[in-house]
Order: sequence, then structure tokens, then C-alpha cells
Amino acid sequence: MSKISTYPTREERDNPFSFSVRETAAKYKSVIEPYYSDPKHHVKLFHGDCLKVLKYVHDVAPEGCVDTIFADPPYFLSNDGITCHAGKMVSVNKGKWDKSKGAYENHVFNLTWLEACQKALKPNGTIWVSGTSHIIHSVGYAMQLLGFKILNDIIWYKRNAPPNLSCRYFTHSTETVLWAAKNGKSKHYFNYPLMKEINGGKQMRNVWTMGAPSRAEKTFGKHPTQKPVELLYRILQASTKQNDLVLDPFCGSSSTGVAAMMLKRKYVGIDQESDYLDISKKRISEIIADPHLFDCLREDEKLREKLNL
Repeated sequence: MSKISTYPTREERDNPFSFSVRETAAKYKSVIEPYYSDPKHHVKLFHGDCLKVLKYVHDVAPEGCVDTIFADPPYFLSNDGITCHAGKMVSVNKGKWDKSKGAYENHVFNLTWLEACQKALKPNGTIWVSGTSHIIHSVGYAMQLLGFKILNDIIWYKRNAPPNLSCRYFTHSTETVLWAAKNGKSKHYFNYPLMKEINGGKQMRNVWTMGAPSRAEKTFGKHPTQKPVELLYRILQASTKQNDLVLDPFCGSSSTGVAAMMLKRKYVGIDQESDYLDISKKRISEIIADPHLFDCLREDEKLREKLNL
């Protein structure tokens, strides 16, 4: 039997996320076949381990093909504790994927997926990573070890954060979002004029006040760590251009994808839970069918025309 070649086609090199699965790349087939695909709107969802999908991308596009990544990795908070949700005491447990394996193993995990994401980025690409104090320091240290250039730490202040039931420490009301360029040589994109205009003509600071996802964002179900579309909309406004490729390796219910569709970006989401991918499909289909669904976030359209952006 002749040896099967896995050398990528020109189509795969030009657009690795086209994922034209061929016999010559059969070893990847179970990993990279899209769970959902909408070629017209440049959307793909993949069910599986993001490391395997990103490994394939690196093999066929070693120079990188992704413009921006938003990652909301496990916070490892599922420790059988309690929290408050909608005025009720509930368990903090979210799933097996959120169980801590200990500080060292958690850090190795962060190093591993961050390295895979770094390889997937274009030379001038950037990555945003959200997290609480439970993981964000590990993420920041891992970024430094890997040679990322940290650009900003955004403090997301949650104006409607749940109360602290134990009354033994301050109420958690913030998350940190680290923004970093692929490396020290990267010439990253930042839409400074638009951010300044949105902020009333003043430079936008790194403290953003935003609420939790609205009820409308949970119409088809909810993810336990779902991020508000408002947050992702701001992030993509600031760091991407129209038709850029946005990747979310832990996409959950795809708030990233909804924001990407609103801003006419290409989107690839990866998750290991099919239930959440089903919610993603419905949410993305909804925003494609009704682009005006979140018009309250679209004040920037007039600003874009004014600034010729």
C-alpha cells in the first residue's frame, strides 16, 4: 500500500478553516469536519478539542491565519461551593471541564492552549483572554513565557454582580480581560479613533462597566460562563476590521460569534459540548436572520461613517 500524503492543498494553505477534508488528510477527518457551517456568512463551528483543530491549522498554515482570538477558558471554579443566582443559592459547579486539577496542571493547560493559539495567529494578530483571579495570573505568566506582547489588562466591572453569600470577603464584581499581540514584533491593529469617539471624544480607559448577558441573549438556553454580547462587540470593534477572521477556542454559546456577525467578521468557534454548540447555531442563525436584534449596540455605525472607517 502506498503511503498517504498529508501535504496541504493550495486551498488549505490559503484558508485553513475551509477544511476541505480529503482522503490525504483522513487522519484529521473526525476532528475537523464542521459541526455547523454557513459558507455564505463565513461561519464554522467545530465539536471537539481545540488543541486538535489548532494543530491541523498550524500544519497547513504554519505562518498563522487568524486575525483575532477571544478565549474564555475554564476558570476551574467547580469546587462544590455556593453562589447566588437570580436571588437564590446555587452550586458553583459548572461541569467536568471546570474541575481543577491543581495549580500546576491548570497552568500547564493554560500554557498548552495559549501556545496553540499563538501559532494560529497571523504575525500581527492579537488574542483576548478573560478570567477571574483564579486563572488570569496563570494566563498572564504563560503569555510572558511564550513571548506574547501584553497590550492591556481590561477590567470588566459588572454593575449587576451577584452578592456574596458568605459575607466573609468583598463581593466579586470584576473580571480581567488580557489583550496581547502574538509577539514583540507584531504591529497590532487598534481602532483608536472609534474607541475615542464612542467614549465622547476622550481616550477610552481600561475599565469597562457592563452588565451580565440580557434575557434576550439566553433565549435558546444559557452557558454558565456566558459573556455579554456588549463585551465582545467592544472587543471586536477595537481590534478587528471587516472580514477579519475571529476564532473562539472555548466558544460555549458563541457570544463571540454573534458579535462577529453583527460586525461582518468571519467566525470559527470550537467547543467540546454539543449542547452549547446547538445553542450557538441557534443564536448565530437568529442574528443572521435579524441583523437589527441588538441595535442598541450599533451607535458606532454613524461614527464609522463620520470617521470614514
